[in-house]
This record gives sequence, structure tokens and C-alpha cells, in this order.
Amino acid sequence: MSAIEIRRIDHLVLRVRDVAASKRFYCDVLGCRVERESEALGLHQLRAGESLIDLVPVDGPLGKLGGAAPGAEARNLDHLALALASFDEAALRAHLEAHGVAPGDVAERFGAEGSGPSMYVRDPDGNVVELKGPARS
Repeated sequence: MSAIEIRRIDHLVLRVRDVAASKRFYCDVLGCRVERESEALGLHQLRAGESLIDLVPVDGPLGKLGGAAPGAEARNLDHLALALASFDEAALRAHLEAHGVAPGDVAERFGAEGSGPSMYVRDPDGNVVELKGPARS
């Protein structure tokens, strides 16, 4: 047995320009909830299923450590993939559009549980978020 045995992603930290806009996107649109916040650190932790998405403002104590703000030429990561319990394309598109989020094309993509439907969307900082449906049997 290896000394390191990874079970899942624990958390992801995103440096953001506007914490309030990011909270609206991740909580109101994607269904996360605020788990814990530390204004002194500039840390806003959101519960995303079994994992956490941490938001830190680029001008806060933690965010300043990462350099320039994210943008079209300086993103924080390629993309974050969130596993969904189900994938109803029509309902998903309607929900995203109702929140002013442009839904992307749906394609069959491979993930941790196998191939299944997925869609890419962008958060307020331009980070790509993959909404990954369950693997097809």
C-alpha cells in the first residue's frame, strides 16, 4: 500500500475579483452553501457536496499571495468539474438562463466515474466550471 491514497478532492481555492458575485454564482446558481467565513483572512468557504470551494478576494490577505487577478489571459485554473447527481439538459439550461448564465454545449466527456454528459459554464471571473452528469452505464 502506498503512503498516499487519494480518496477525493477536498477543496479548491479560487482567487476572485468580486466575492459577492462569486457567492451568488456558486450558491444561487450551482447550489453550494456558505460553510464558514473568515473576514480577517479573506476566506469564504462554500460547501459543494462532500467538498469545499474556497473563495479568496484577489486584494485580500490570501489572495494577494497569488499575483495578478484572474482574467482572460491569467486564469486561476483550466476548469473545475462538479459532479451532478442527475443531468436533465433542458432543466439545466432553463435554470442557468434564469440566473443570467450562458449554458454551453453538452458533450459526452470522461470523468472520475466514466463517460457521461457535461456542460461548461463560466463563473463571474471567467473560470470554467464543468457541470458533469453521471456516467452512462
